[in-house]
Amino acid sequence: MGIYGQDWASYQSSNPDTTGLSFAFVKVSEGLSYINPKWASQRDHAKAHGLVWGAYHYPHMANSPTGEADFFLAQVAWQPGDIVVLDWEGYDDANSGVPKARQVAYRDAWLSHVKSTMPDHAVGMYCNLDYWLNVDTTSNCGDFLWIATAGRPAGSPGIQAPWLFHQYSDDGVDRDYCHLGSRAALRDWSLSFQQPAPPTPHYTEDDMLAYLPPIPANTTVDLPVEPAGTPTNPQGSARNGPMWLCLAPQGAEGQVVTAFHHERGDWDAPAAPVTLTLTGSKLVLELPAGTDVDKVRIRSTAPLLGYITGRQVA
Repeated sequence: MGIYGQDWASYQSSNPDTTGLSFAFVKVSEGLSYINPKWASQRDHAKAHGLVWGAYHYPHMANSPTGEADFFLAQVAWQPGDIVVLDWEGYDDANSGVPKARQVAYRDAWLSHVKSTMPDHAVGMYCNLDYWLNVDTTSNCGDFLWIATAGRPAGSPGIQAPWLFHQYSDDGVDRDYCHLGSRAALRDWSLSFQQPAPPTPHYTEDDMLAYLPPIPANTTVDLPVEPAGTPTNPQGSARNGPMWLCLAPQGAEGQVVTAFHHERGDWDAPAAPVTLTLTGSKLVLELPAGTDVDKVRIRSTAPLLGYITGRQVA
């Protein structure tokens, strides 16, 4: 047994009756200029009653499909689980003179553009039986098909193609059916398009040693201490809190000398040389937490790799 919903446009109330409904689709835009004046209120009303919500655009298919798609998408502050629909039909004056091949090309381009722009959302198509059988040539419906065959029993649209939603009545209000078993199942499906957040990287000591560019032997390097390095952004972007510079020799032991530079323009006297061996020793130099020191000068008799670690503050 499936679940029931409705689709609403400007000729519905701003707060339609949601009794027995699990989802609602709302017309947001048409062509390149029309916006349903009630769409935001209808959306908020649907969501306030726990309904899964989707938005649809009615096309003027002589226009640019990407231009219309961008106009539609710009109206909505999209939230995870919102469903995106093209209302693909055209019996009105704006579309009746558009060749069928152009209408198919519009549909395919609109769906492709919106999906590339909104990969984390279900992007599909509404059409009626006439358009599905007599205008469509590619069976492209994006992520799902919402088929309209008013007058047939809910859940029996009479087509062989897979479908998710069926508009089974347009008597007073457009009534829809979804073959999923519950509102929760539909919500899970709509959220399944969200891409998982990338895992927080965990870096080993060897990974971290590559955060800074290699420091050649017997070469003076002035390293900004303000940012913290990462593999993709060695210079970072925020001023330091308590931080430490860590350096390790590569291929040979050597002596490292460091000195701090102040923003007022002068250098401290070089610190005493520190001997680094190849048996795991490294230099851990605490960097000043204030804003006065902006560089550390490094010179070593052995090649070095290193990283900055600690806490960043804005």
